[in-house]
Formats: sequence, C-alpha cells, structure tokens
Amino acid sequence: MSNELKLNSKVTLNNGVQMPWLGLGVFLAKEGTEVVQTVKAALKYGYLSIDTAAAYNNEEGVGRAIAESIAEGTVAREDIFVTSKVWNSNQGYDSTLAAFNESLYKLNLDYLDLYLVHWPVKGKYKETWRALEKVYAEGKVKAIGVSNFQVHHLDDLLQDATVVPAVNQIELHPLLAQQQLRDYCKSKNIQVEAWSPLGQGNLLDHELLKKIAAKHGKTTAQIILRWDIELGVVTIPKSVKEHRIIENANIFDFQLDAEDIAAIATLNENKRFGSDPDNFNF
Repeated sequence: MSNELKLNSKVTLNNGVQMPWLGLGVFLAKEGTEVVQTVKAALKYGYLSIDTAAAYNNEEGVGRAIAESIAEGTVAREDIFVTSKVWNSNQGYDSTLAAFNESLYKLNLDYLDLYLVHWPVKGKYKETWRALEKVYAEGKVKAIGVSNFQVHHLDDLLQDATVVPAVNQIELHPLLAQQQLRDYCKSKNIQVEAWSPLGQGNLLDHELLKKIAAKHGKTTAQIILRWDIELGVVTIPKSVKEHRIIENANIFDFQLDAEDIAAIATLNENKRFGSDPDNFNF
C-alpha cells in the first residue's frame, strides 16, 4: 500500500463510489452529548467517514453532529461518508424499507452513503437485500453492502442479487485475520471493512505488536490500523476520547515492512471477541 495515502484518501468501490480508508465507528458512543462531541471532534480533525447503525441508538446524535459541523463550516455534506445498518428485528422487505427511512429521518439526511445488512438473519437476509436494492435504485443511498456475512452467506445472496454488495463489514484484527473470506471478497470485488479492528482493546498490550510499535515509534493501535490499510481493508476504530481519535488517524506517515506483515500473520487464532455470524441469537 502506498505511503502517499492520507486521512482523506479513499478507495473506489465496485460501483465507482469512493469510500474513505479510515472512519470513525460510534458503537457504544452514548446518544446525546457524548456522540455529538465525538463525531464533531472527528470531523474537525479531518475524518470524513462516520459509521453508525440503528442498533447503536445514536443516529440522532450523529445527525446533529453532522448538521452542526456543516453549519459551522467544518465540512460539506458531499465530503462526508455516512454509513448505517438495518437491525435484525427489522429484516424482511417492507420492514427494511421502513427501517431505512427511519434511519434517514433520525440522521436528518437526504441520502446515506452506505447502508448495510447488519447480520445475516437466516431466512430473511435475501428479502432484506431486495429492499436495499430498491432504495439504491431510487438514489436514496450511494452504495449498499452487508456486515458479518461469511462466504456461504455471500454465495447464497449472490444467487438472486441483482447488485453485488459493495462492502462486507466484518470483525477483523490480527487474532482474526479472515484470510479466506478476504480472498473471496476480493474475487467478487467486494470491499472488506474491519469492525472492532483493535479487538475491543484486547490487542493493545500484545507483546509482538508492542515490539513492532516501538520499532516504528508508534502505538500498538496505530500498528494494527496501519496493518488494515496495508491489507487493503477499510477500518473504523471507535473511540469517544479526542486524543485517541487523533492518534488513530496518525497512521499515514509510515509503512509496515514485509517482516512486520509476516510477524503479524503468525498471530491469527480465528479468535472472535464479537458474535459468530453462524451462531448468533439476537
């Protein structure tokens, strides 16, 4: 991956839409002041991508932060990439259309940049996808994709889909490298995006990663996030602390070398900190 990438650098999705390599995830950011201040801080610093979901219960705060940032001249709407997701209990054709409109209303936006099927709910995700294809055709969303889909889910979906998902957002970190799934997505021109890239904080004290961080004069988090970029993976670390938001973005002034990449590759244990897409019950 080129060292010429910057915080505002983007990858081109399979439909020509451009998506920032780095974004802010707002999972567990509390609705109200916390999420508003978090999103505003990120946009002020130069982030252009914000990832939320109906299930996070903070879409209204994200929308308020975006509106205030635009009004204050921090950023223009057309420069921001906003993602949301349909929750499991709202999957199915009509209920997904209603959920999409509710998210759009709460975010106070005319359109979304990316809308995802949050989890592959058995027996429902195909109808959910059909609803996403409808809002995409209507121009209400710039790109549509999935989250937490394994190879067999994608194979099944693509049998009937008329639009290939632009993105598959998955749990991905050095202990869960998802090589087979990444290879599959690459073969279908589906952009992989990492959620929980820092393993919910569990990787920050990992000795090997600390050693690589010391070598580059960086933090462990910065090493992991740069690893995502080197793999060609979009990444959305979550933090509500401004200094961490800034730290997470400072990954574009160095590169990992082949030795670093090889060392990190030895860490994979197929270990999840989140739910298993083949065995979830919520």
